[in-house]
Amino acid sequence: MHIISHERLTIERVKEILDKHEQLQLGEVAIAAIEKCRKYLDSKMGDIGRPVYGVTTGFGSLCNISIPEKELSQLQHNLVMSHACGMGEEVRPEIVKIMLLLKAQSLSYGHSGSQLVTVQRLIDMFNNDVLPVVYQQGSLGASGDLAPLAHLSLPLIGLGEVYYKGQRCESTDVWKELGWESIRLQSKEGLALLNGTQFMSAHAVWSLIQAERLSQWADMIGAISLEAFDGRIEPFYPHSHQLRAQPGQLVTAERFAELLDGSELIVRKKEHVQDPYSFRCIPQVHGAVKDTIAHVHRVIENEINSATDNPNIFPDEDMIISAGNFHGEPIAISMDMLAIGLNELASISERRIYKLISGQRNLPSFLVAKPGLSSGFMIPQYTAASIVSQTKGLCWPASSDSIPSSQGQEDHVSMGANSATKLVRVVENTESVLGIELMNAAQALEFRRPAKSSAKLEKIVSEYRKVVPFIYVDRYMHPLMVKSKEFIRREDLY
Repeated sequence: MHIISHERLTIERVKEILDKHEQLQLGEVAIAAIEKCRKYLDSKMGDIGRPVYGVTTGFGSLCNISIPEKELSQLQHNLVMSHACGMGEEVRPEIVKIMLLLKAQSLSYGHSGSQLVTVQRLIDMFNNDVLPVVYQQGSLGASGDLAPLAHLSLPLIGLGEVYYKGQRCESTDVWKELGWESIRLQSKEGLALLNGTQFMSAHAVWSLIQAERLSQWADMIGAISLEAFDGRIEPFYPHSHQLRAQPGQLVTAERFAELLDGSELIVRKKEHVQDPYSFRCIPQVHGAVKDTIAHVHRVIENEINSATDNPNIFPDEDMIISAGNFHGEPIAISMDMLAIGLNELASISERRIYKLISGQRNLPSFLVAKPGLSSGFMIPQYTAASIVSQTKGLCWPASSDSIPSSQGQEDHVSMGANSATKLVRVVENTESVLGIELMNAAQALEFRRPAKSSAKLEKIVSEYRKVVPFIYVDRYMHPLMVKSKEFIRREDLY
């Protein structure tokens, strides 16, 4: 059980909640904050004395149109309904589940004006795996993730579709089965649900969880490739890295020293003086990615511990402030950075793949005993190259773009939702390329027998051989490439 409170929510904790299928529960502090804010807002409605954006007015460029008090609930209902304009592919269910958690967390701080029943329903949906159908396209990442968060919120008011028990259903049918009633939104509440960065943040959290795993695997796979290519250990000595003092570089070099400790292959005499950059500069490249992940981790963790809707309500100060915490620029730039970093893991991985099949250093061409009759590992490298090329295109920073909207009222936007969705694709592509490298590295290592690598790396190869065999002659490779990709989802081999 995870208690939603005002204690800092870490990305590691989010991962643990998902992995262990934990239930959510509102803590006493969160309940008190939500109720206090809602009570304050209700008390202000009679004597507010001025237009307050989203509370007594329309939205966007309609902010100067005041709405009669008796129509404020309908205003919020209309907001959710009219903004559900998403298109494109559906968001994967695990990311939708993170969205529910992050939205409940953001509303729990008591600066949004939500009813307690509304926040509780989000938690009920999370706990019962009632996952709204949300689409990838539609958010500009600036007035919050309006369209996707509208789809997330539609079921609250008895509209939209959800996935439940593996089936796509009308939310009203699921509500009947569970005995839930549709919620009548109160003033400001629809805006609290739709203004926010939870679509972007959920994608970023999911991507960071994967990125940290892939960074670990990139080191291990790179070490196996180094052994298979008969690489040198000197580029991983600490001395040179201490001269530069980049944190990720130092960590990577130290990790390779640990991974290679006890290896027969790494200490044997080498005929070559230097290795290509894709091997020699692993600490510099993998290290830079580690530093990027660490930076993005800090930014995103700050984001998921924030209230990002508008306006912000401060009961103790008797203030309602219309500002811009919904603007996604901080996380948009960070997600673009992470995409670039992960691309570098894939890019350098593909170069190592190429070297392993190139017929150098007494390895057979394309890693088969009889090249010519068998193409061997020729085409997996083509596939890796194709994926890397696509990823480079996905690294164009969406955050560098802006298209004004809402008749110019929203005249600068982050496009962070596009940063988010293409980041997920970059994660998937990087995982594919690393899976292909592992397939090549394990194959090449067999041509170094009977010499052994370290106990750590030999254990990984031994486990890998249980799902992907050594290739003697040409065979159908795609299923093995898929298994290789799935293998690096294991965390027990870190």
